[in-house]
Amino acid sequence: MIDQQVSLRGGAARLPVRPRTGRYLVLAAVFICAACGLVYELELVALASYLIGDSVTQASVVLSVMVFAMGIGSLFAKRLRNRAAVGFGLIEAALALIGGFSALVLYASFAWFGESRVALVGFSLAIGILIGAEIPLLMTLIQRVDRQDAGGAVADLFAADYVGALVGGLAFPFLLLPMFGQLTGALLTGAVNAAAGGALVLWVFRRDLTTRSRWLLVVANVGVIAVLATAALLCDDFERAARRAVYGDGVRVAVQTEVQEVVLTGRGRDSLDLYLDGRLRVSSKDEYRYHEALVHPAMNGPHARVLILGGGDGLAAREVLRYPDVRRVTLVELDPGVTRLARTDRALSALNAHAYRDPRLTAVTGDAFTWLRTVRDRFDVVIADLPDPGISASTKLYSAEFYGLVAGALAPGGRLVVHGGPPVSRPHTFWTVEASVRAAGLRTRAYRVSGRYAGSPAGPDRSSRRAGEVHGWGFVLAAPGAVPRLGLAPGAPRLRSLTGPLLRDAGRLAEAGRLPDQAPSTLVHPRYWER
Repeated sequence: MIDQQVSLRGGAARLPVRPRTGRYLVLAAVFICAACGLVYELELVALASYLIGDSVTQASVVLSVMVFAMGIGSLFAKRLRNRAAVGFGLIEAALALIGGFSALVLYASFAWFGESRVALVGFSLAIGILIGAEIPLLMTLIQRVDRQDAGGAVADLFAADYVGALVGGLAFPFLLLPMFGQLTGALLTGAVNAAAGGALVLWVFRRDLTTRSRWLLVVANVGVIAVLATAALLCDDFERAARRAVYGDGVRVAVQTEVQEVVLTGRGRDSLDLYLDGRLRVSSKDEYRYHEALVHPAMNGPHARVLILGGGDGLAAREVLRYPDVRRVTLVELDPGVTRLARTDRALSALNAHAYRDPRLTAVTGDAFTWLRTVRDRFDVVIADLPDPGISASTKLYSAEFYGLVAGALAPGGRLVVHGGPPVSRPHTFWTVEASVRAAGLRTRAYRVSGRYAGSPAGPDRSSRRAGEVHGWGFVLAAPGAVPRLGLAPGAPRLRSLTGPLLRDAGRLAEAGRLPDQAPSTLVHPRYWER
């Protein structure tokens, strides 16, 4: 008993393996725990960006809170140095449980309560504290396994920690996310974390543990792994229930592509809603208002060659293809899953009038910014049907540099039209878009039309959110040289919502709310901060 107490208080550990082997086992545990810790961090950033939006803000919140919490955890670990083995084992069990369930609880709070920011900060804080407590305890353990100078021990620990973080960072996007998804991937990571921490302590340091401590760790780790495994088995049922809470009972298609989550609700073309990463992008009840306002003013002039950036749902292409004198339409869409769904889903393909069957339409999979840098063709009309500028992933597609590339792709007399968000509820964003277009050397004319804004995130209060977004859509029509005239082409097809006089009123309405002196958004200085 006296020997055991001496060992627990910092004497040499009584190992079942040689000290050198024990040292390698401790470093292996550091490697695995570091990989798991980074996966938890990336899970929080990815899911928060999807649920809340603005990936820059969410990443900043997660990283800053977590680094701060790691400092607290390091101070907390000082109290556990005399019981480093059992302390490390319990910390890893807690980290596995909290980290493993972080994505699931974050999604549940969004689905049923419509708010996940509190959960995001709470999990970032808790995970950071537990991760911060790991290294001081591991330092104590490795010093007791294989006596070496403090500098050498620190170098070994941090080398294993950094390499583990590299593996975890690469495993998340290339292995866990595509194979298991965010929720199951986090649960699996937690199970690996618990197994690694528990195995190290219960095997290598088992002689340092009292019988009570040994059973406490066995029960804790087995319990954590059992709970995580049960949650993984029930994950599909949970996702279906959460999806119903978010989107209602009409979910018909839900797929996670390489780019985003794509959800279709409704059974027919008259009740179809399309969500991309939880945001309503298309509602069949009034999508025609948006797409007619986006496409037809830009077609007032030469329009034989048309470029559509985004718009993988095929609805902007549907409007363009209504002009018989259009010879060629090129559509550049980042997510092939969206274009595949627009081709094959019966309701969505009916809504886009089977645009992808038209031989004049060519669909290209790629990033619009990168594609424009290599294209040599010139187009009479460029239609930017892209996600909102307030979403960080699309900010570069609303930059002055991007519009400079578009200007280079315009034929003489060509026109660009950009969806800039709702000008009434987000005026700073809208007029920053307009200023960014002007910064590329184009002359602009803004206009807005009424309609339900399909850009807000889904949630349990989604009906009220959509009903509140009634201020309509804002657009920027632009051309090199003279300011483009706001009107419809002489041969324009019959439209359901748009007329020449209504379009002129739309221009006056937009100009009445102009915010002067807005600075353009650039790649190195993005300015879309409104939410």
